[in-house]
Amino acid sequence: MTSFMPQLDDIHSLAFTQALQHKIDNKTKPLGSLGRLESLTLKIGEILGTDSPVLQAPQLVVFAGDHGLARRGVSAFPQDVSWQMVENFLAGGAAVSVFSRLNDIALTVVDCGVNHDFLAGLPAGTQRPGLRVCKVAGGEHGTADALEQPAMSAAQCQEAMQNGMALVQTLPGNALLLGEMGIGNTSAASLLLARLAGLDIEVCTGAGTGLDAPAVQRKTAILRDVLARHADAKEPLQALAALGGFEIATMVGAVLQAGAERRVVVVDGFIATSAVLVAHALQPLVLQRCVFAHRSGERGHEFMLQHLGVQALLDLGLRLGEGSGAALAWPLLLSSCAMLREMASFESAGVSEKAAAPAASAATAVVH
Repeated sequence: MTSFMPQLDDIHSLAFTQALQHKIDNKTKPLGSLGRLESLTLKIGEILGTDSPVLQAPQLVVFAGDHGLARRGVSAFPQDVSWQMVENFLAGGAAVSVFSRLNDIALTVVDCGVNHDFLAGLPAGTQRPGLRVCKVAGGEHGTADALEQPAMSAAQCQEAMQNGMALVQTLPGNALLLGEMGIGNTSAASLLLARLAGLDIEVCTGAGTGLDAPAVQRKTAILRDVLARHADAKEPLQALAALGGFEIATMVGAVLQAGAERRVVVVDGFIATSAVLVAHALQPLVLQRCVFAHRSGERGHEFMLQHLGVQALLDLGLRLGEGSGAALAWPLLLSSCAMLREMASFESAGVSEKAAAPAASAATAVVH
């Protein structure tokens, strides 16, 4: 089943990495004084394969889908919020809309399986600006209730992933920022984390859109039953089909395709990272292409980041989703590239480098 996926090569080259690090180290600054911005600069240079990186035509894609499990009361909001928020994105009124405009990031919303027809009443063939409809056959209203059956069939899961791959192939630029929308999708992300990282569902489950403590306990109990219902779904694609959402599966395909094209993949929060969690389980080299924007306030996100062995750029207590954290982190990526391209070296600026340690004088060089 994995033959349809693009294959990723190891992008690391010791000689290139050393040359890139040398260029960073010789900028007019004390060694390492720009902290984690320097490691970010190194990573972007490695992904793009250049010591003068330019991030072009960034694309923030919000993958949207509904979840049959939502009817179990695992979210504080009704399912209709999914399609209503998609309309809000398209109208430019959501947080991610504002942050994308501010940072000149193109925003696209993908209907991966929202229980709504966004083209209803329009002439056949009409396209709405900023919207792509990529529903899978039989998944027009969202995934099935995972407590009763697999959220999607193996064929639907593959089709969703292929939709994500095809979408990325149509997008310009060399950076993909991940966003998502879907009432109930923190449950899907928690389930995937528990299954793929081998953690107890309790440590993976949080408040989502704002559940109180008793509701989180009920949510946890439901998710525990879902995991028991699909105890045999242990391989990554089996787990994705049984537990995930159409928007997560589509995002997995998009991440793998972007990685194969050596785009910089900017990962938002909990749900976006769950897609990378699956993609990493399928092709570990995908992490070489990923920059993690922030650590979410959603409980399970920290465990996801730990499992992947990565550190996020920001820690602002965000738990909105949408790609909002990815858009907020974007200026850091721009700054890191500008530093590498434009900051003077000691030699070019005529600035003296750090002096060597002075030799001990005869008066102080006492031999004991």
